[in-house]
Amino acid sequence: MPYDLFLFDLDDTLLDFKESERLSFATVLQSLGVHDRLDELYRMYQVENRRLWTLFEEAKTSKEHLKVERFRRVFEAFKIEIDPHKASDRYLEALPETVVLMDHAEEICQWLVARGEIGIITNGMHAVQMKRIENSKLAPYISFTSVSEECGYAKPDVRFFEHSARMAKKFHKDSAVVIGDRMETDILGARNFGLRSCWFNPEKSKHNFSFEPDYEITHLSEIQSLLKK
Repeated sequence: MPYDLFLFDLDDTLLDFKESERLSFATVLQSLGVHDRLDELYRMYQVENRRLWTLFEEAKTSKEHLKVERFRRVFEAFKIEIDPHKASDRYLEALPETVVLMDHAEEICQWLVARGEIGIITNGMHAVQMKRIENSKLAPYISFTSVSEECGYAKPDVRFFEHSARMAKKFHKDSAVVIGDRMETDILGARNFGLRSCWFNPEKSKHNFSFEPDYEITHLSEIQSLLKK
């Protein structure tokens, strides 16, 4: 396919957010004097964080509430007397400094930038995501970054994709492809906006959605063979 615009999700597609999150969470709690049961605390944080992000994507909560509430719930459950606002602030400072690339991320960006434009489309906090991209060393390959906080809408909302399309140097639906790891945001959003999609599925997971991505890969390096066909 003659694609010339590659719209990448950021977290767990180009950047290993799970590992960055785990390391940042442990660093912050230790800095606040918590050294025991870190694995249990982190598992609960993951559950509550995902619940809150789902609510945000459904426009049922705000970003400011999400940032603090995920820590408040964990601390309340474990009877930890720490200000969740302080934990949230420290976490948002630590996260951009703890960047782990997914395998082949830099190689594929270097390969694609010679063939078209790379844009980032991400649900997240603008300052945090921009700093993470800068620290990842991927910034030279990226033409623009569309962030839900700045846009005012989150994937899979069509308005987010409209905003992202306006940021591209040139945009044609037939020559753009969305690459991301989440069916419910990246692939659904692409489908709703009329774009082709590539599901990055390293775990080889099954899904229960009524639609399919146009492509499916388990390693980012597979993008090269797809585009060469």
